[in-house]
Amino acid sequence: MQHRLSVTSGVPAPLGATPDEAGTNFAVFSAHATRMVLCLFDLSGRETRIDLPEREGDIWHGHIAGVRPGQLYGFRAHGPYTPAEGHRFNPNKLLMDPYARRLTGHPRWHDALMGYRVGHKDRDLSFDPRDSAPYMPRSVVEDVWMPPEPRRPGTRLRDTVIYEAHVKGLTARHPEVRAPGSFEALAADPILDHLTRLGITAIELLPVQAFVNDRFLVEKGLTNYWGYQPYGFFAPEPRYLSGSDIFEFRRMVDRFHGAGIEVLLDVVYNHTGEGNETGPTLSFRGLDNASYYRLAEEPRLYINDTGTGNTLRCDHPAVLRMVMDSLRYWVTVMGVDGFRFDLAATLGRRDTGFERDAPLFMAMRQDPVLAGVKLIAEPWDIGPGGYQLGNFSAPFLSWNDRYRDDVRQFWRRDKGMAPKLATRIAGSADFFDHSGRPATSSVNFLTAHDGFTLEDTVSYLEKHNEANGEGGRDGHGENFSDNFGIEGPTRDKRTLAARARRKRNMMATLLLSQGTPMILAGDELGHSQGGNNNAYAQDNETTWIDWQTADVGFLRFTRQMIAFRKAHPILRQKLFLHSRERVIDGLEDLFWSRADGAPMQSEDWTDPDLALVCVEMRTASGTPHYAALEYAVFAVFNAGPEAEVVLPEAPPGQVWSQQIETAEPDIHAGRIEGRSVIVAADSVAVMVLEPK
Repeated sequence: MQHRLSVTSGVPAPLGATPDEAGTNFAVFSAHATRMVLCLFDLSGRETRIDLPEREGDIWHGHIAGVRPGQLYGFRAHGPYTPAEGHRFNPNKLLMDPYARRLTGHPRWHDALMGYRVGHKDRDLSFDPRDSAPYMPRSVVEDVWMPPEPRRPGTRLRDTVIYEAHVKGLTARHPEVRAPGSFEALAADPILDHLTRLGITAIELLPVQAFVNDRFLVEKGLTNYWGYQPYGFFAPEPRYLSGSDIFEFRRMVDRFHGAGIEVLLDVVYNHTGEGNETGPTLSFRGLDNASYYRLAEEPRLYINDTGTGNTLRCDHPAVLRMVMDSLRYWVTVMGVDGFRFDLAATLGRRDTGFERDAPLFMAMRQDPVLAGVKLIAEPWDIGPGGYQLGNFSAPFLSWNDRYRDDVRQFWRRDKGMAPKLATRIAGSADFFDHSGRPATSSVNFLTAHDGFTLEDTVSYLEKHNEANGEGGRDGHGENFSDNFGIEGPTRDKRTLAARARRKRNMMATLLLSQGTPMILAGDELGHSQGGNNNAYAQDNETTWIDWQTADVGFLRFTRQMIAFRKAHPILRQKLFLHSRERVIDGLEDLFWSRADGAPMQSEDWTDPDLALVCVEMRTASGTPHYAALEYAVFAVFNAGPEAEVVLPEAPPGQVWSQQIETAEPDIHAGRIEGRSVIVAADSVAVMVLEPK
């Protein structure tokens, strides 16, 4: 290979491997390396090493004539191996290009992947001379052409309904798709038909950027299923490609856009799969450990605000640049419509702690490419002061775990939950109504990938995580769940009926609340994980949705509730509702009442046994005249016994019509005669003002 290659200086930008008519330019960052070697591989595994000839600032670069797309490559970085000073260079370790657009697979676990000698008395202070190349996947030179600008649905936040899904989990057991578990399968007609009929507007995919299969899982015969161990921020996860064409992902996105559905990615820029000081040397650690990672006061060790062993140093210019380049790549080239940032509090950490205006957040907020996409924060990590719900500046939305917990506890009939439910229904203004933020800032959810499914929330009191191989110690200890007296599956008809009603109550609550709703894939079908509330390693029928045993009745109800939400803009407003008088008619925009129709008083709210919440919602005070609506939605959330509820007096020319009743989900809408209705025990009822 060597005799056919001509090396010239090349250019320092863009980073990564960029092919042209003459060959390929390679550029990689390292501030502390003393030498950077490009490694080219042929299909037999033979390696040719070429020193990158130029260094401009901290970018090493060179142009290699004759290198074409499809070329396999990696890097070897020379420099000090002084872990006590934060440096872990070891040129015996083949390193993935952080900017690689495609990877050939995953590391095959072997002690040679470690920069140190496993079992040595000095542990990670020792030095391992073995070559890791036989066990490492390769980076691949890709001709990344710029596809046409996607025809994005551009769904407004107030109209958005998110569906959190896993590429394989949603498709592996579907009987009518080709290449189950792939991007191609996800974009198949049966999946798109299901989602469009359901009424969701955005699919949020669990991590699809290349990730590591943790060694401890592989040795147990398990798999990293969720994907929260990234090591390739530009490369699609190889296992989700039906072949080797990375643009299979873009074709999937275009198919979703054609169906009117946005594609959001769950991205993990807070850490990598290299773990702590005893982890492997795969890329970042070997290229420049001290620049990529936040190191402890003793630089041998890593700050671990993520719980995964390391934390990326997102306020470092090179790391910030990599994250921004990655985000822009997935938007411009791959066509995605937004991102959900895993452990987003970590992205705002500096030496002084969390900063809501940290460099990475400021960069994202000013970037013109990201200006038109949705940005969602998981607003916590495990570091000091790590819970930051409501503290992310616009335009960030935030996952609202308080919504999940409070709704679950109300329907479980925990004491004192009525006022908390009311706050969540009204958009969680206690967290989000500041700095001009809209009510859509709260991403409301009942369930997510992490925790019980909705079916398991009404079927199990205890987690059942034995299959994860951690002795049942993993996963949340408090799930605010209810099993109705029987743990797990049952054939008891009364228990099944009670569980089905509880699911309807919770789904109705979600879709009647102000904010941005998110539904976990499979909940609408009755998917159970057998009580496993931390199924991160279960790449099997535990997590794969069984389409053949779908709960058809609950699917129909979920469709009905999403359609009802879409039909009533009062349920999805931009402005918060604060019981303020409206200019158009002098009526309050939010009115809380007792069952007898009287206004709620402070002593009513402080009653720990209060289990019935009645609310009348109108267009928010301050809504522009052109958007104002002259009608109301009246909803009753009854976790207690059957009750007679007095309705608000209907204005002249209007009448109340009952639209939703979770006790009788197939009820047909009908006008109400008189001033009161009977609301069944453990149910939700919804009435709408209509013209006579």
